[in-house]
Amino acid sequence: MEDRRIQVLLVEDNKDFAKLVEVFLRKHRPETFSVTWKENGTETLAELARNPEFDVILMDYFLPGQNGLEITRSLQQRGFRMPVVFLTVNKDFDLAVEVMKLGVEDYLVKEEISTPVLPKTIINVIERQKLKDQLTALEITQKRLEAIQELVVRITHEIRLPLDAMQSDIAKLMKANDSNNLKTYLTIIADNLQRIEKKIVKLKDLKTDKTVTYIKDIRMFDLSE
Repeated sequence: MEDRRIQVLLVEDNKDFAKLVEVFLRKHRPETFSVTWKENGTETLAELARNPEFDVILMDYFLPGQNGLEITRSLQQRGFRMPVVFLTVNKDFDLAVEVMKLGVEDYLVKEEISTPVLPKTIINVIERQKLKDQLTALEITQKRLEAIQELVVRITHEIRLPLDAMQSDIAKLMKANDSNNLKTYLTIIADNLQRIEKKIVKLKDLKTDKTVTYIKDIRMFDLSE
């Protein structure tokens, strides 16, 4: 995380406390923190609509209008998935349970903002989120490969007989005809049938979800290796 600016969205209605958070985070090294402060849920949603690239949200629980839990639910319903860390005035078991039910990554007592606990918690939360995203991407890739392999097996089963019949017919025609022109065309057809066979084998043995651009936004599997 060195040499990287960590973008923090702070949702807090106390201006003085918000300034303290920014001051303490800016003192931390080697990471550089950039803090954007919003006072309530309405401002938070508006800011995220403009800039959805925040690395983490620091969320106060007691806020005017919607509380922190309600704002977090609203964010999740709108598809925002950046990790959230709650800030509370004291350790509350019931709140901790509610927070964890929402999938909030962590929560801190406000007294801890002046200690190394705050930046370390933010960094750890971001790293955990990154790991989750990587695992999710791997899982999606694996499921795609399984679906592709299942489709290839089904298609191969359906075209196996026609391909075998065509190869047999081509071989018979090449033996029965001495015309150079006809043999040339038959050779081209036979070569293309072999290419189809090789591509099918590669698709069946596909181990990575590697695609390349084909035309504009259309992508195709890279079977060149």
